Amino acid sequence: MNVYLLQLVNGIGLGVLYFVLAVGLSIIFGLLRFVNFAHGAFFLLGAYACFQLVGMGVDFWLTLLLAPLAVGILAWLAETVLFRKVYHLPHELHILITVGLALVLQEAVIMYWGPLGNNVAPPDALQGVVVWGDFIYPKYRLFVIAVGAAMAVVLGGVLAGTRLGAVVRAGSESAEMVALLGLNIRRIFSLVFALGAGTAALAGVLAAPIRGVDPFMGVEALGIAFVTVVVGGMGSFAGALVGGLLVGIVQSLMSTIWPPGSSLMIYVAMALVLLWRPNGLMGRA
Repeated sequence: MNVYLLQLVNGIGLGVLYFVLAVGLSIIFGLLRFVNFAHGAFFLLGAYACFQLVGMGVDFWLTLLLAPLAVGILAWLAETVLFRKVYHLPHELHILITVGLALVLQEAVIMYWGPLGNNVAPPDALQGVVVWGDFIYPKYRLFVIAVGAAMAVVLGGVLAGTRLGAVVRAGSESAEMVALLGLNIRRIFSLVFALGAGTAALAGVLAAPIRGVDPFMGVEALGIAFVTVVVGGMGSFAGALVGGLLVGIVQSLMSTIWPPGSSLMIYVAMALVLLWRPNGLMGRA
């Protein structure tokens, strides 16, 4: 199989994982106008929840539900107790507070699980490779692509065809107008924030069998998430999908063409996109 075709498929796999990671960040910013630098920490907690639950003998398939749910509840509490009180403050203070929370969560992970990384085995059904003629590819990575595609369809359907989606889309235009319609805007904010954190945690669960877990993976994930939403357009669901695929494909192809610069090139790609479209590929002014 052609190595570039293989890397293209790898890039699509990375791209859908980046989409699952970044879509929550994009939705949170679109509705709340809140700069959440704790998003990578929710990814971190999802990955370590997977590691802990699998180590306790919990089925991996159940972990896909339990870890995002637990992290979503934690995020709901953080939004209710802390973040709700600072939405009206400047973005600089949003960054300060969320970075502080991210550091607290990272240190809690180090204290409980230690500073070294650990591996997470994929479920038995997804171990090994799929062979279709000359095409040989790991089963688990195909599963990640399938989950990412399903997430795109489900979230797209929720945002486009449900009452909650209509409220989120309207709130991204004017949260004040939504509140004037008699809707409980605070409850909606909490639900959207928990949903965004839950998708980040799901990305952490999916990533754990691929890269393992370590206490500093949240920082790396945060950088990728922000690049993805900036490339796609802050607050845009479709932009998160397009941005994730673009970033994943660029990183994967460059790992073959120029391995030392594969991580650097995603930032070069971001700079080129911003020079062409300052609001991102699908963002609005």
